[in-house]
Amino acid sequence: VQLQASGGGLVQPGGSLRLSCAASGSIFSIDAMFWYRQAPGNQRELVAGIGAAGSINYADSVKGRFTVSRDNAKNTMTLQMNSLKPEDTAVYYCKAVIRPTSSSSTYPYWGQGTLVTVSS
Repeated sequence: VQLQASGGGLVQPGGSLRLSCAASGSIFSIDAMFWYRQAPGNQRELVAGIGAAGSINYADSVKGRFTVSRDNAKNTMTLQMNSLKPEDTAVYYCKAVIRPTSSSSTYPYWGQGTLVTVSS
């Protein structure tokens, strides 16, 4: 099982970016999926989470600006980021709680991270 995050880049303040996370491999089911971020010198923090049935939560700092969604048929998750601020600059990681086909248990899997830089 692998998670692949993509879509990061350089954007000006007020701009938008769309991050994607794709899960692949021998997957039986995916439970919750999350986006985290880690800025230089800071701890990794939760940005948004979405459950298998679509329940969603956001960090207060991104509410109203970021939108998380998922496509269960494609095992993908996206994060639409609007009105970006310099303080959103960080490496963004996706995480998913997955049950592999070879197991009756679920496990957390992490993507490799994608860098988002908000700067003029």
